[in-house]
Amino acid sequence: MFKKIWTIFLRDLKASKRDFIALYIIVFPVLFAFGINLLTPSINDTTVNLALIEGENPAQVEYLKDFAKVEVFKDVEAVEKRIAKRDDIIGIIPDGEDYYILQQGNEGEEVVGYAKALLTFYEQDVQIEDTNAEIIELGRTVPPLKKLLVNLTILLTSILGGMLIALNIVDEKVDRTIRAMHLSPVSRIGYILGKSLIGILLPIYGTAAVVWITGFKNINVGQMGIILLVSTIISTLVGFIQGLKNDDIISAAANIKILFLPMAASIAAVELLGDKWQKFFYWSPFYWAYKGNDAVLSYSATWEQIIGYSLIVLLISAGVYVYLAPKIIKGLE
Repeated sequence: MFKKIWTIFLRDLKASKRDFIALYIIVFPVLFAFGINLLTPSINDTTVNLALIEGENPAQVEYLKDFAKVEVFKDVEAVEKRIAKRDDIIGIIPDGEDYYILQQGNEGEEVVGYAKALLTFYEQDVQIEDTNAEIIELGRTVPPLKKLLVNLTILLTSILGGMLIALNIVDEKVDRTIRAMHLSPVSRIGYILGKSLIGILLPIYGTAAVVWITGFKNINVGQMGIILLVSTIISTLVGFIQGLKNDDIISAAANIKILFLPMAASIAAVELLGDKWQKFFYWSPFYWAYKGNDAVLSYSATWEQIIGYSLIVLLISAGVYVYLAPKIIKGLE
């Protein structure tokens, strides 16, 4: 039984390598994870960029690195060329024993003011220990934007797992091999499990890749795994339905995108709406999965919380299964 299920999975994996859309779905989590790292700063990163001349004043460069992103260039012309680019960066250029601020002219006032203040602090030899300001922690140790994008990618990967199931079933229909199941020793349940395997393993692999690449290596793997497994159930069911209903890859991929709407609405509800509006999204499994992932990625989740969210997702998925299972069985006849 298990050998037959594994054979079906390997067949789907080989078929996915031949199709561009399926192959892109497989590599998508890794590509998106690297994109998240490029686009999102650390929670302690500053958005102020400074350009200095290399070797002119190493002590100044080291001082400013504690408060801003510093780039060094070989001469003034190189600094001017860098400042002329579209992003905001301020040049600090030597003029005898003094320094002047070099800017393009369209930078924000707060950026220019910050650069001037840093230059003044350096000339006055002001150190961090000299301040009487008090730092108050708000409890955020994870960059909010990075956490949101990682959470989004995890949910999106679960949907793509269902899409991959649909594409492979359509591929079976095109090759006219799906009806051969009735003549083969594999049971209908075994066939369904074999087809579901790639749609379950993709979210597992994708989540592991995204979490590792983006730096969330110390999360509770068990808590994340529970949320992930229950959130793939609906995507798997919809993947079967769309694969059986459609006769070409484009239609199957387009129709399964309907899951993007409740996913996007659920994320918007959690991130943007007040508490009084949250109850209108309790029906969505993506709402509870997003909240569970958010707690895990924030390193604040408890087992009671995760089990509660997972049971709600499982209950909703069971209702969807009762509705869709007869259609799946009928489509396989």
